[in-house]
Amino acid sequence: MTVHVFPQLEIPHTLAAGPGPGNTDERVLQRFASAGVADHMTPDVLRGMVECKHMLREVWGTDNVHTFGAAGTGWTALDMMFAAVRPGDKVVAFTNGTFSGIDALTLRIKAATTEELAANSLDPQAASVTVIEVPHGQSVTADVIEAALSEHKPKWAFMAHWETGSGRINDVQAFSDACEAHGAMGLVDAVSSLGVGDFRIDDFPGVVGWASCPQKGICCLPLTYAPVSFTDRFIDSLKATGASTYGNHPIFEARHWGIVDGKDVEKGTYHRTHSGYAVAAFHEALRLTLEQSVASRAADYTRHEAVLREAVEAMGCEVTSNMTSLVVLNLPPSLAGREMELVQHCRAQNFGIWPTLSAPVQVRIGILNQLNRSAIEEIVRRFAQAIRDLGGEVNNEDVDAVLHRHYGVAIAAE
Repeated sequence: MTVHVFPQLEIPHTLAAGPGPGNTDERVLQRFASAGVADHMTPDVLRGMVECKHMLREVWGTDNVHTFGAAGTGWTALDMMFAAVRPGDKVVAFTNGTFSGIDALTLRIKAATTEELAANSLDPQAASVTVIEVPHGQSVTADVIEAALSEHKPKWAFMAHWETGSGRINDVQAFSDACEAHGAMGLVDAVSSLGVGDFRIDDFPGVVGWASCPQKGICCLPLTYAPVSFTDRFIDSLKATGASTYGNHPIFEARHWGIVDGKDVEKGTYHRTHSGYAVAAFHEALRLTLEQSVASRAADYTRHEAVLREAVEAMGCEVTSNMTSLVVLNLPPSLAGREMELVQHCRAQNFGIWPTLSAPVQVRIGILNQLNRSAIEEIVRRFAQAIRDLGGEVNNEDVDAVLHRHYGVAIAAE
């Protein structure tokens, strides 16, 4: 048999200007690369995990003891949170984009009966799950939430805080209030909001479970730890019903982080093989977040998103999003229908912008961990050039005026 040894893999640097993953801070990469070879029960690794859970409580803004990192991506954290949903549970899920739609599919899988799952295992139509579909480009609002929960009175209610698929912020305060009013336990996808928005989860008592990811607002390497936080009510429900999982079981996983029987303990119990490299990177990413402060970072996102928004509008684009880490836009009328072509043109030049993944096709430009003038200027310059490359027109003076108004300098592309 012929053995094929491929050349060493070289991955060029990309300007990550999409919805995520974002560019990882050099400090985080350095901690990852400089971690010693150590097993997962080495005292320094375990100490790092304990410190991470305490820092996470500060970042989340919570006193929830069951706050830790799920080993994996945001989907791991979401799967862990949804593990509490059992077959036949009554659920209301609000969707307004690609990712909340996938979350709703996950909930239909979790809540489906054996018969419903067998009938269509990849897309079960669970009778106990009601999906409220809000059109792409619109937010989930208080009236929609109140109407659905008052009518259906579910055990669980779900909503994405910030829907990256369409760039829309949903009303988490109204969601929490409605959950409290109607006895539902709220579950929130905070994959895109944690570390970007300025909020404290303890301010939303109707929400019992939160799940996020490592590579967006926390700006850590993907496949490290996805932050989760669960209230006592969530854990009590989980204890009462159980969960059909081991790897992503919230209680089992919490034990390895030194959370046993609802209390912090000196030494946790083994659950999985943790990576010292991942712990070191995650630890540094949380240190960075707290050094900058959640409020300060959120203010920076707001400031720089406003610059990018006004700059692309000066190029003739229509912005339809209201997130502060992501601009979702329609191209100028002369380039309408060429969104995928423009995105692929940019990506071929290591400028990583994204299309939306559901109709209508739009362009998404993100600024995760790009919170400085030079980064925003480069994004603006490269996007303007991409429009020109496809035959569109950009008025340099209009774009320069936006940049000058915000930053006091003009840098228009030739």
